[in-house]
Amino acid sequence: MQLSPVIAIHLCAACSALLIGPWVMWARHSAQQRPRLHRALGYAWVTLMLMTAVSAVFIRDFKLPNIAGYTPIHLLVPVTLVSLFIAFRHLAQGNIRGHRLIMMSLYISACVVAGAFTLLPSRYLGGLLWRGLGLI
Repeated sequence: MQLSPVIAIHLCAACSALLIGPWVMWARHSAQQRPRLHRALGYAWVTLMLMTAVSAVFIRDFKLPNIAGYTPIHLLVPVTLVSLFIAFRHLAQGNIRGHRLIMMSLYISACVVAGAFTLLPSRYLGGLLWRGLGLI
């Protein structure tokens, strides 16, 4: 798989979301809470997650087990979109605990776990990493 513009957008948005996520949580859970910083970084994180999910729809892989080029990892697209919707609905209803749980779960599943799967040697980023280290 080549680095197309869609993959570059997806990769940049996903890596940025992975890096910003802890800052968003820190701004709200630190000893001195920073709600304005939490909100600003939170909106940036949500935007990056939307970019990641939407760009994933246009990335298809016919080598792995797939249906019309969509692999099991593509199931994270609707999960991400629905999770973001539910998280903002919780926020609008004043359910801060529900909002927090959804957003933390989304960060762990869509950023950390899915990010770990991209490091497999058969994936684009994993291939770059392992070839760069001379391990494959």
